[in-house]
Amino acid sequence: MKKVFALLMAACMLLCGVSALADEAVTLKIAHIGPTTGAAALYGLATLHGAEIAAQEINDANGAFKIELINEDDEHNVEKVINAYNAALDAGAQMILGTTTSKPCEAAGAQGYVDRVFFLTPSASSTAVIEDKDNVFQICFTDPNQGSASAQYIAEHGLGTKIAVIYNNADVYSTGIRDTFVAEAADKGLEIVSETTFTDETTDFSVQVADAQNNGAEIVFLPMYYTPASLILKVAADKDYHPIFFGVDGMDGILGVEGFDTSLAEGVMLLTPFVATASDEKTVNFVAKYQEAYGEIPIQFAADAYDGIYILVAAAEKAGITSDMEPEEVCDLMIAAMQEISVDGLTGSMTWDESGAVTKTPMAATIVNGEYVFE
Repeated sequence: MKKVFALLMAACMLLCGVSALADEAVTLKIAHIGPTTGAAALYGLATLHGAEIAAQEINDANGAFKIELINEDDEHNVEKVINAYNAALDAGAQMILGTTTSKPCEAAGAQGYVDRVFFLTPSASSTAVIEDKDNVFQICFTDPNQGSASAQYIAEHGLGTKIAVIYNNADVYSTGIRDTFVAEAADKGLEIVSETTFTDETTDFSVQVADAQNNGAEIVFLPMYYTPASLILKVAADKDYHPIFFGVDGMDGILGVEGFDTSLAEGVMLLTPFVATASDEKTVNFVAKYQEAYGEIPIQFAADAYDGIYILVAAAEKAGITSDMEPEEVCDLMIAAMQEISVDGLTGSMTWDESGAVTKTPMAATIVNGEYVFE
């Protein structure tokens, strides 16, 4: 009898053990790669922090997945990003949330294509990021979409017809948006009365602003990041020039530029899929958690990365990813799954096709009293 009882207990323990294993959560090892130090750190820290909040939410939910988040700093550098990528794989990453900016993402994604590693970039928007690379998918709008959508918005809302364009001719992000903006502006009957350029080293924008002002531009289109935009707004104020300034998602963060008088940005418009002042429940909860954790208001890049973690989980669930899978096996499964899922996130309802580009509707926000407000 004792022998029978012992056998029954052993069987029970075995079955219970099998059941526990079956219920054990899958651990996804995700590497965030972005510039958490250096000149572009505002963007990289935003994507890291957004990812951290999403990972914490998922881990606290005790659901089917757990997130092991790995962080590697690429310093917005195309050479250092490869070191960061290799370090992420050495740390056991199965997939990459990154990189944050376009040029490093283009370089790391190309290496990932060779190695068969899956990338989902929260904020790299250049078309070169996904061209000829089936392993890289985007969350933000591509540069061409931002350019054409900006021209469409300006025309449809009757903001003006005489446009000045100031862009960075040394930056693929800026030139990509500029090219499609100019093409779409012509189709919409908008007149480009001034077009001037600058480079990463430019600190004096007097010539560019003067050209726009002298040519009677009612709208100045700024396809650029927030640092040069803040300098342009300062020059325009000094010249008593007050057109409508219309920017893109790279300008998100201008209100946080150190030493910048935020009153100069009053009335600035920009395309963005996220504003922290929105009243929907998702945004309110995210902003509250972000402020509590980091003491600041999240920008769009943080929301993109927050969505990114949830997108990766949705695709991993669809693909049947398990904790022990190697990156090479994960890659092709995730590529197929991304084309089958739809995700409603902070930054909109999103779907993807085989190109890796996201489909979602762009929205424009205006800076009012130091806050972004949707029109």
